[in-house]
Amino acid sequence: MSTPLEEYALLSDLHTAALVSRQGSIDWLCFPRFDSQAVFAALVGDTKDGHWSLDVVDGEVESRRYVGDTCVLETTWTTSTGRVLVTDYMPVHKDRNRDVHDLVRRVRCIEGTATVRHALCMRFDYGSATPYFRNTGSGHDHETHAVAGPDEVTLRGPALELKDSSHQGQFEMSGGDELSWLLSWWPSFDERPESPAERAALHHTVKFWEDWAHRIDVTGPYAPEVRRSLITLRALTESSTGGIVAAPTTSLPEDFGGVRNWDYRYVWLRDSALTIEALVSHGFTHDAKAWRMWLLRAIAGDPNQMRIMYGLGGERHLPETELPHLRGYEDSRPVRIGNGAAEQYQADVVGAVMVALAMARDAGMEENDLSWGLQKSMLEFQAAQLDRQDHGIWEMRGETKFFTHGRAMMWAAFDRGVRAVEDHGLDGPVDTWRALREQLRDEVFEKGWDEKSQSFIQFYGGCEVDASLLQLAQIGLVDFDDPRMMSTVARIEKELLDDSGFLQRYDTSSGGDGLPGGDSPFLICSFWLVEQYARSGRVSDARKMMDTVLAVSTDLGLLSEEYSPEHGRLLGNFPQAFSHLGLIRAADALDEVLAPH
Repeated sequence: MSTPLEEYALLSDLHTAALVSRQGSIDWLCFPRFDSQAVFAALVGDTKDGHWSLDVVDGEVESRRYVGDTCVLETTWTTSTGRVLVTDYMPVHKDRNRDVHDLVRRVRCIEGTATVRHALCMRFDYGSATPYFRNTGSGHDHETHAVAGPDEVTLRGPALELKDSSHQGQFEMSGGDELSWLLSWWPSFDERPESPAERAALHHTVKFWEDWAHRIDVTGPYAPEVRRSLITLRALTESSTGGIVAAPTTSLPEDFGGVRNWDYRYVWLRDSALTIEALVSHGFTHDAKAWRMWLLRAIAGDPNQMRIMYGLGGERHLPETELPHLRGYEDSRPVRIGNGAAEQYQADVVGAVMVALAMARDAGMEENDLSWGLQKSMLEFQAAQLDRQDHGIWEMRGETKFFTHGRAMMWAAFDRGVRAVEDHGLDGPVDTWRALREQLRDEVFEKGWDEKSQSFIQFYGGCEVDASLLQLAQIGLVDFDDPRMMSTVARIEKELLDDSGFLQRYDTSSGGDGLPGGDSPFLICSFWLVEQYARSGRVSDARKMMDTVLAVSTDLGLLSEEYSPEHGRLLGNFPQAFSHLGLIRAADALDEVLAPH
């Protein structure tokens, strides 16, 4: 069995991320960016595909925690003879070359004696490329260099011995002893960088995270969960470009053993726009500015060629490829890199971006000619797509349709354009936008509504419901307590809410999404229902569902994309920005209705 996702912690240096298990194995790490090739790919393969295990012989994990509001992980091990503290982190350097990335594993024997054990298997290109090795230095300053093509990784610290295709070693430690290992990546054709001062790197990394988190202003019963979610969203942001990945992993399945395995290491305009909403709602307009600059660069001078997702640097082509040499998480094949959905048209995307930028604008972020010009061009692009069917928010790989949620988001886009003119004095063809806004509103109420079932429906001409319909109230198309919304919610509860209290996206049994098999409840859908409950007066139902969903988060406060009540396990890519931003919205809604007035 693959290591449960609940066992993993996230490390991040704001360029890339690592997943380290409770038992001390780093099973996923891409260098130098979130969407680069993996040097540790055991998460979706085997240990031979790259990993770094650091554990304590005959030891058990007593506890683990993040140091305050950081991504610095501390794990305490106990044995019959002593206790050991392992600190894992990816340094956020003050002056480090951005083309160099590090991961540090520090071990301190707290009391007694213990034996620390390493097994390091360095591979490149998702386990398919074996590097050549060379050694330099000696003692605690030993260096092992691994080179394959454009990549070089160096391990600095007490020497490990190459044995059985991995570097291994055991170290006897007594109370007060400290050892540390520094794993660094840089382009193999560049000069070797100087080693950072490890203690200074740790100090600066902790200070960076604490200073950033100090600005978080959150109250209410779910404040700790909101804080960790905001930190996680920051950890998924590439600081050089401002791009926000949907998740740092690829091909973690939506169904154990199934084929719904996708690469999420890219910037979805929708997901990142919703992330910006969550950040702005808690005062982080600076992050919104960085993302807006990323957006300007990605879309560039031709919004008519706008895509639903991009690479972290704004790359447009993300061809989907399968890696047959990897067995997949829980034998879920294929393992994919790249994402074919990048070629889709999804009608809701412009609306998601416009809603996020309107929220930032209302929070005080000033527009300039470039940013507002981009938004006008996006609305012009959207106006040209009025008669175009799409693949929907869930990226259906079947036939295109007019999805009600997508058409409602088109309404939201024009609505925010109108508000920008009316409330902020910006320029634009406001009469045209008003007319299109009204046209789409009337259309949704006519074609997206089913009189027989008294509910909004998934797509025009259909009869099923979809959890994304819960966003109709969130964007302001209808009130949360509108009778049409309430009757839609009643049907969603009846048809999509499972016996464990989790909400499905839609009914996959019909095969209408063009994919075999099914999936488990998407956590953001349950959070959407929490918000709906809270804002329509069903506060006790909201709190009950909120507590149900939060109960499946990890001990470190992390959430994946989905949860399987059948297996009692998290599924999907991990950690998932969509889930965490949904948590923030739901918690904020509850805080607003519970706070004394």
